[in-house]
Amino acid sequence: MDLDPRLAALRPLGGFFLLRVAAQPPRPLPTLAGVYANQSSDVYGNALTFRVRKVSGALRAPEERIGASVAQQGLAARLWSAALGCAVLYGVVPDLDPRLLHWDPDGGAPDDLWLTEVRALPGDPDAATLATAVLDGHLVPLSAALRAHHRLAPGLLRGNAASALAGAARQLEQWARAHGRPATAARARALTADLLAHPLLADTGSRTDTPAGTAFRRRSCCLYYRVPGGGVCGDCCFTRPPRSSPRAPSG
Repeated sequence: MDLDPRLAALRPLGGFFLLRVAAQPPRPLPTLAGVYANQSSDVYGNALTFRVRKVSGALRAPEERIGASVAQQGLAARLWSAALGCAVLYGVVPDLDPRLLHWDPDGGAPDDLWLTEVRALPGDPDAATLATAVLDGHLVPLSAALRAHHRLAPGLLRGNAASALAGAARQLEQWARAHGRPATAARARALTADLLAHPLLADTGSRTDTPAGTAFRRRSCCLYYRVPGGGVCGDCCFTRPPRSSPRAPSG
């Protein structure tokens, strides 16, 4: 099945999987390539800094690095969802070159992404293709850009990337089962298992297959517990918010 020009097959999966497609977004938005390079935007200044401050303010986070962690995980979830969804539903992975993706740093959640050209990457949609498109193409440079301004451990950011992948896979598996598509669910699970074995993700946590989908327990913490009333996430290394430690483990 070829990619359709609007990637319409992703729409029933929900907002994390959706990619808006237009030759130009409806208003000037930075490309992710520019974001990773910490380029300045006429509208937002440094778009990544703008986003981190927006997320931090919405969370009432006591430190901007918490907002940086949450912002990174949100964008990672969007990228994994779109790539994995296309790999499973279309049998191909779209070119997600950061120069083709525009991002609204002032948007809500899920992050608003615009793809300016729909074209398939060559080859089978295997874990190596997905890792090149998402990990190498986006999450590695995104982490570097964030760490240039925020005190974030590499293990924390890799844990965020793995957590975002597992969450995307779980949602895709649940949708597939609900719509009588067991082969789609199995394909999503297999690809996710291979991706979590990637050298950048292999030590980030433990994966378990359950009837509800791919379960994941990470070895690091995204710092969300430090926001007022935040608590711990379902896959956190902590079972309850730490009381005294000022820093979460980095993984």
